[in-house]
Amino acid sequence: MNAENFGCSERLVTAAYVRQGAQGRRAHELRLRALLEQGKCPEDGWDESTIELFLHELAIMDSNNFLGNCGVGEREGRVASGLVARRHYRLIHGIGRSGDISAVQPKAAGSSLLNKLTNSVVLDIIKLAGVRTVTNCFVVPMATGMSLTLCFLTLRHKRPKAKYIIWPRIDQKSCFKSMITAGFEPVVIENVLEGDELRTDIEAVEAKIKALGAENILCVHSTTSCFAPRVPDRLEELAVICANYDIPHIVNNAYGVQSSKCMHLIQQGARVGRIDAFVQSLDKNFMVPVGGAIIAGFNESFVQEISKMYPGRASASPSLDVLITLLSLGASGYKQLLKERKEMFSYLSSELKKLADNHSERLLDTPHNPISLAMSLKNLDENNDAAVTHLGSMLFTRQVSGARVVPCGSVQTVNNYTFKGFMSHANDYPCAYLNAASAIGIKKQDVDVFLKRLDKCLKTSRKEAKKEKSVNEISNSNTGTEQLED
Repeated sequence: MNAENFGCSERLVTAAYVRQGAQGRRAHELRLRALLEQGKCPEDGWDESTIELFLHELAIMDSNNFLGNCGVGEREGRVASGLVARRHYRLIHGIGRSGDISAVQPKAAGSSLLNKLTNSVVLDIIKLAGVRTVTNCFVVPMATGMSLTLCFLTLRHKRPKAKYIIWPRIDQKSCFKSMITAGFEPVVIENVLEGDELRTDIEAVEAKIKALGAENILCVHSTTSCFAPRVPDRLEELAVICANYDIPHIVNNAYGVQSSKCMHLIQQGARVGRIDAFVQSLDKNFMVPVGGAIIAGFNESFVQEISKMYPGRASASPSLDVLITLLSLGASGYKQLLKERKEMFSYLSSELKKLADNHSERLLDTPHNPISLAMSLKNLDENNDAAVTHLGSMLFTRQVSGARVVPCGSVQTVNNYTFKGFMSHANDYPCAYLNAASAIGIKKQDVDVFLKRLDKCLKTSRKEAKKEKSVNEISNSNTGTEQLED
């Protein structure tokens, strides 16, 4: 409805009522105009009717929704199922063109506008979260691992002789496989134990660079968000080393956007040294379905190079999901979620410590990890090695998801590289432990129910361990008696 149509409407409905309706629509349009002019996340979230109006306006700008459109190409935005079309708000063409995921599509102005606005709004949120000097970013329809691979492949053209990636150890397969998939050889730097924390061995990183030669190293691949007792890498020191040796630096910031500490580390690393790009997950930071990531950096041209490395067009679903989410929340709503997450971390930490004390365990001291916590499982581990993994099974069957139990001495081979103590980020961490995290969206009820169920599982495990010990003692006693009789 435009001014002309509203004028025509006055012949059918009382003019005063029509003008009131026009003013109501004008309120929606002012929000759309502000978004288009500023390219920033609105301070206050939009209602669903405004968001849907906006998406429908974008959709009718795409050629597949033109009245009377005649498509004779191989890809004309045809969708067999109306349900599928409605699921995507009839934004069918995806984003980008065959040579660049950020390029504008001539026959999909609405989808192209969606892509540009999403990247602009996400950039605004990254700045709001703490990395204020970031210059460019884009949403890519791949999860974190493959997005890291895309960064490594882009660097290959800049450093054709390089074949190694320096990687402070983090026991997550996707991180490791992202380097293998790109065709490079990971050089694993073992962490050093400082108190309970596993921290970056800066001296070992620099020694390995000297041994291999800077020209043979593609980049340093560091990590922020991680499972305790591993803590974020020493990003500032690594960034300085990268600057001194002229080596690129890629940061895996998978679920770090929600943490002011992780974002501060990236900001400081870029200020004092070198960080070329940092990658973060959409689902872990913005509560949307799995399948998207954000690649961001401080050099606009390098981020553009990464986007051009993506082959072909891409799905618009991750972009659509995160744009709808951020428009719904608004900047104030997202900041409130960050605040609540931090409060829940403190609550989880204090309550988990009480529970650990009650079971003669302890909350590991990991002050440099702002998201994940770890509680020792020494008593279980001493009674029975299998008891640790059994605790994890007990929690899962009682509908506790996300908690990780890490036994001592687990060995796993990933792409021909054998990790000792796999999942613990070290060859021989001193004790078995359980992980729990305070991630964005967590509620007090989640913490309370988790602690209640964990308490019951630990009590059950203790009873089972005592029972098994008694059975073994009786069995051993009977065996000794039989030997004496013989």
